[in-house]
Amino acid sequence: MNSLPPHNTGSPIEDRPVTLVPARPEEADILGDLAIRSKAFWGYDQAFLAACREELTVESDAIDSPENHYAVARIGKIIAGFYALAQLRDNQWELDALFVDPPFIGRGIGSRLLAHAVETAVAAGGRSIRVQSDPWAETFYRRAGAIPVGFEPSGSIPGRILPVLELVPVGSA
Repeated sequence: MNSLPPHNTGSPIEDRPVTLVPARPEEADILGDLAIRSKAFWGYDQAFLAACREELTVESDAIDSPENHYAVARIGKIIAGFYALAQLRDNQWELDALFVDPPFIGRGIGSRLLAHAVETAVAAGGRSIRVQSDPWAETFYRRAGAIPVGFEPSGSIPGRILPVLELVPVGSA
């Protein structure tokens, strides 16, 4: 793996407002490609990304499923990032995905997406949100208040172990 790439520091659209809206099933391929680009930002090689492709693929029927909630961050017509929530039980959700397109990393899009995911889960009766994190993202989730609860094997890379964290939103416990 390469060293951590620098954050992008300029964009011709950075002054445009970010809107968070439900994802549409026809955006599934766009979201899957965005997830791969976001993962690649952290310096993973092509073999690693190829091994992750199936797990990072977004299916249109998953976006349409009542057990899931997908939202995108838009800047104008551009999708700058997205998240996916899956309901595990009545009061527990899992953050299945949260990815920001590399030109927008470091601009607060990920924090806005995570806050929206938390609001969405709480509004649906969620009291906790489970996150299986990429090691590069663990600090991001910890800063947001997630606590480590264990480790699990990667669904894509044999032998790779990933941190598992839990977010317990304020007022939901």
